[in-house]
Order: sequence, then C-alpha cells, then structure tokens
Amino acid sequence: MAAIVASVDISRRPEEVFSYVTDPVHHPEWQQSVASAHRQDHGPLAVGSRAVVVRQVGRRQTPTTVEIVRLDPPRRWSERGIDGPVRGIVDGAIEPLDNGTRSRVTLALDFEAHGIGKLLVPLVIRRAARNQISENEQRLKDTLEQRT
Repeated sequence: MAAIVASVDISRRPEEVFSYVTDPVHHPEWQQSVASAHRQDHGPLAVGSRAVVVRQVGRRQTPTTVEIVRLDPPRRWSERGIDGPVRGIVDGAIEPLDNGTRSRVTLALDFEAHGIGKLLVPLVIRRAARNQISENEQRLKDTLEQRT
C-alpha cells in the first residue's frame, strides 16, 4: 500500500520547525497516540539516534524503538521503527515559504508489519493513522505558532 501523506503550513522558520518536530521528547505534545517518548542516547540528534516511543493503541500502551535513518537539517529526516509487530516508517520534509519565514511540513507515514502486525496494520493501524495524521499536523501547527 502507498504511504499516508499530509502537509501543513506553519508560521515558523524551517530551522525552528525541524528542531521541534525531530525531537522525540516533543512527540506527545502533537501526536495524538503518543503517551511518552525519550531518547536512548545523549548529545545532538544524528543518524543512528534512537528513542523509545510509547503509543496508546486502544487500551494498551505499546513501546517501540525508533531510529533516525536520515537527517538533513533543516529540510528532511526519516525514522524507522526497529522492533515490535508494527514498525512505523516516517519520511518528513520541510519546505521554506515566504523567504524562509514560514514552513510547509509534509509527512509520509507507512508501516512494516511483523507477526500479529500483519493483521493489525490493514485492519486497525492504517485506518487510525489516516484519521490522525491531519489532526496531528494541525496540533503541530497550533503548538509551534503559539510558542514565543
């Protein structure tokens, strides 16, 4: 199946948006299904950096380790889930608008399924993600535009 893709325009510079959106600590602030997230390593974010992201899936909280596999600040990044039955694949892009005073964020989300995930992805996960991606991007926009 094709990736789920959505975009949103944000009245913040690409550097600000990139710094916020790629930091997993902020994911619970704008991603509806994320209960918590923390980095497994320290120092600047880099290819190979990992975080544990705990998602609320129904009544269960499910931890997943994600790894940064591409990092081109402030324009592009990619992260991949590396464990669990459902592994998210996120490709993000930030396009500067209005001479770099605003940004367009485009997220492409896909999934790799293992074990029980082969049933969950088509029946539950993909539908929930499709419903949440636009809401998440709106939350991202609102959160960043309200920050001083």
